[in-house]
Amino acid sequence: MIPKVDNVSHVHFVDRLLDQMEANLGLKNRIGLELQIETAEGLIHVNEIAAASTRTETIIFGPGDFSANIGMPALTVGAIDDRYPGDVWHHVNMSILMAARAYGLQAIDGPYAQIRDQVGLREVAMRTYLMGFDGKWALHPDQVAPLNDMYTPPLEAYERAEGIMAAYKKATEEDHLGAVMFGDEMIDEASRKMAEQLSIKGRLCGLDKKLAEKNSGGATAPEPAPAGATAGEQA
Repeated sequence: MIPKVDNVSHVHFVDRLLDQMEANLGLKNRIGLELQIETAEGLIHVNEIAAASTRTETIIFGPGDFSANIGMPALTVGAIDDRYPGDVWHHVNMSILMAARAYGLQAIDGPYAQIRDQVGLREVAMRTYLMGFDGKWALHPDQVAPLNDMYTPPLEAYERAEGIMAAYKKATEEDHLGAVMFGDEMIDEASRKMAEQLSIKGRLCGLDKKLAEKNSGGATAPEPAPAGATAGEQA
């Protein structure tokens, strides 16, 4: 993980250094990179940063150092100030998300320092979950379970996504239609793509097994979600 990435030169330096280390050590597996955006300069260059190395796997937001860098009157890392009319982090998070998705990378939200505030943690996590982020840094073990829960699609949403894909497949492959009604909603290719993305995340979190157990009338065994909380050392 590279903190405080301001421009592509930071990525290129580490990329070349790893090239030499892997060659000298005879490493078979290529080392991946996670790049953290923590400054105004980094955010301005986030698109170029995301494209700077094929090693890059993830773009991460660092709200603490970012707040200090741009002069925000904030004292708690990752917190929301209700005095601001809207989401103060919306532009930052959306910029990071767009850069990540344009280059096939994960987008991870930064930490929330109030480790005993579960309600606040869920509120800030919900905002980036609904935007499409893949997870959020956890600073404390008590944050892991709620974050895994927040970034796992609800079983009902996963079930609906699977239903949309099945209905659209039947409509296009058997009935030769370009659009079809699914309940009270008309669905088409765009609907299928949206459902597919939620379905992919759901399957990664084991929701396909839970849905099968639900449909068979069996008990659902709890499984840890692989997406959601990620360990963080810096803010």
